[in-house]
Amino acid sequence: MTKAVMIQGTGSNVGKSMLVAGLCRAARKRGLSVAPFKPQNMSNNAAVTSDGGEIGRAQALQALACGKPLVVDMNPVLLKPETDVGSQVVVQGKRLTTVKAREYSKLKPQLMKAVLESFNRLKSQNDLVIVEGAGSPAEVNLRQGDIANMGFAQAADVPVILAGDIDRGGVIAQIVGTQAVISEEDAALVAGFLINKFRGDPSLFDGGYQLIKDTTGWPGFGVLPYFGEAWKLPAEDALDIKNAERSGGLKVVCLGLSRIANFDDLDPLAQEPGVSLKMLRAGEPVPGDANVVIIPGSKSTRGDLAFLKAQGWDIDLAAHLRRGGHVLGICGGYQMLGKWVRDPEGIEGPAGDTEGLGLLDVDTVMTPDKRLTETQAEHVASGQAFRGYEIHIGRTDGPDCSRPFARVDGRDEGAVGLDGRVSGSYLHGMFRDDGFRRAWLRALGAQAGNEGYDATVEAVLDKLAEHIEAHVDVENLLAAAR
Repeated sequence: MTKAVMIQGTGSNVGKSMLVAGLCRAARKRGLSVAPFKPQNMSNNAAVTSDGGEIGRAQALQALACGKPLVVDMNPVLLKPETDVGSQVVVQGKRLTTVKAREYSKLKPQLMKAVLESFNRLKSQNDLVIVEGAGSPAEVNLRQGDIANMGFAQAADVPVILAGDIDRGGVIAQIVGTQAVISEEDAALVAGFLINKFRGDPSLFDGGYQLIKDTTGWPGFGVLPYFGEAWKLPAEDALDIKNAERSGGLKVVCLGLSRIANFDDLDPLAQEPGVSLKMLRAGEPVPGDANVVIIPGSKSTRGDLAFLKAQGWDIDLAAHLRRGGHVLGICGGYQMLGKWVRDPEGIEGPAGDTEGLGLLDVDTVMTPDKRLTETQAEHVASGQAFRGYEIHIGRTDGPDCSRPFARVDGRDEGAVGLDGRVSGSYLHGMFRDDGFRRAWLRALGAQAGNEGYDATVEAVLDKLAEHIEAHVDVENLLAAAR
């Protein structure tokens, strides 16, 4: 019978996603057919699945660790924030609705049905399912109707391993405090705990580790030292993107939009030794020595246009181009480069038009249909074939589309300005393709490295699994599954 175990965290960003990825790879190396599962994720960084839907990017990495194609069942509920108080709700890969946070609880009974359906389908196809929680079970104010942590664990009868993050301090209180606030029924599901992101000599924490065991009565599965190569794996959160600022080389700056989406385009560039990559935060000016500015995807194109202009980045971009710099807009960033973004049906918010940056002679009209597809394309400027994916709403047309960025299935895609220094495309993931990335860098006079991006990710996943095996009692952790 298929077994399952769930990794929950004492808080957000304690390393749950990385732990699940490493455990998935470790289980796979033991000859098990294993799949990742996250009942509910909140992220604008999505991946297109083989069955034509979308899931969180973290589950895509975990699926890679398992050696499995991406399917929507791995993340049946995906919340994509559009405003500070509202999110798009994606269920089993497809948009269901957009709700405000206060309204979301009314949907949960309906969503739990889909969650359990997806979970049971994965169980029927694998030896083991490793589940990732969201946030923390200690958020007891959200316990009623919960589908992400203990609510799911109770409904599916899945044992829980609680992970604490010692790097942020207070890990004893994190774990002991979690037991103190959750119900006895939920605490009974906890099969043990582990400590993540330890720096230094783990023996220095022996006393604290024993105190947690004695106080909670939960067994410990180990103290996991900080994994230094984690930055080479795709980041789930834009705040996790590691600036790879290097002296010399091509200076690439990405605008850190408030609703940045599908920023995995940046991960391969960060690993290039000839590239200095910086994620620009709110209030920071575009550096005068930047060679390329990337405007990334956004979950709210019109909203992020306003945000971009509020930072003065529109003025910085004009100065950047006067200095001979290049600009690449991807997806929502491509839409922003045009003259107008029109939303007559109010798909992204109140209906209306927003003036764009005017750096490309194109206009965008928002449409309700969402394009979700993996794509094979050819870069027009270099003739280089590459793989990417599309995940967007809206249609972009105009005179600059007569100079396409790429060709897809015989049709023109994207646009290039008259002088060739401003480009826009709907294609995400282009830099993951080693051939395209190297051709793009060479055209800008940069030295491309020899390492393949996908090969690097695979190698780091292997190292992560070995790292976990060396410091965590994986044998007994997996034995806790049922």
